[in-house]
Amino acid sequence: MDGMKPAMESTAEENPDEREESKGCLDCCIKCLGGVPYASLVATILCFSGVALFCGCGHVALTGTVTMLENHFSRITSDHATLIDVVQILQYIIYGIASFFFLYGIILLAEGFYTTSAVKEMHSEFKTTVCGRCISAMFVFLTYILGLAWLGIFGFSAVPVFLFYNMWTTCAAMKSPIANLTSVDNICVDVRQYGVIPWNADPGKACGQTLADICNTSEFYLSYHLYIVACAGAGATVIALIHYLMILSANWAYLKGACQQTHAYQDIKTKDDAELQDVQSRSKEGLNSYS
Repeated sequence: MDGMKPAMESTAEENPDEREESKGCLDCCIKCLGGVPYASLVATILCFSGVALFCGCGHVALTGTVTMLENHFSRITSDHATLIDVVQILQYIIYGIASFFFLYGIILLAEGFYTTSAVKEMHSEFKTTVCGRCISAMFVFLTYILGLAWLGIFGFSAVPVFLFYNMWTTCAAMKSPIANLTSVDNICVDVRQYGVIPWNADPGKACGQTLADICNTSEFYLSYHLYIVACAGAGATVIALIHYLMILSANWAYLKGACQQTHAYQDIKTKDDAELQDVQSRSKEGLNSYS
């Protein structure tokens, strides 16, 4: 029994150390989780999702649109050659947008980590620099410009949705009882009036049963719904950029306030040190005069 006592005592001595170690890990995890900029993280996820939907769906929808025009509205390649060039340029722009916002979202998330740490530690040894505040102000300005640009992209992405919706409703109108009062062949959709293809394109329009068959094709159905999703993705990106703008503005204001508080504290400390030195020098002079 006596031989078991030292083992029990060593176990009892190890348990507090293990508890302190586990408690230290828990505190460290809580501290790390507390330093995560959740608002920036949500904005980044929303931005990535919106840009991915816009770029992916927009790219496929543009390809389907060209295929549908070549098969049903413009059989001569020279008539829609300009359209093909424009579509290729837009697809390259989509590649650039996807790459740029992937990097920009990561940069803004990193900036969110930086400003969150700066705000939470502004009363300790951490000091915000002028360069850091200038970078935050630059991101505010750049995000504002990008938000305006994405508002334009959102409006532009609504145009094909409107055109496809008109075509969709025209096909649905042919199936209504009102269409039976007139000839179905008189119901047409002319894409030349939208400026998509030139006026001399052949045939340029689709009527009656031909139009109904076009509306039932996979190119039309898929492109129409992909344009809707792409437009929704552009709207989500606009919301994400507005969210980013609010976060960056708040962080910049906090950094500016922290800097002002630090400067005020340093001024007060400098004055106190000067007064203390003055009092000490006067006391030394008084002692010397008495001696």
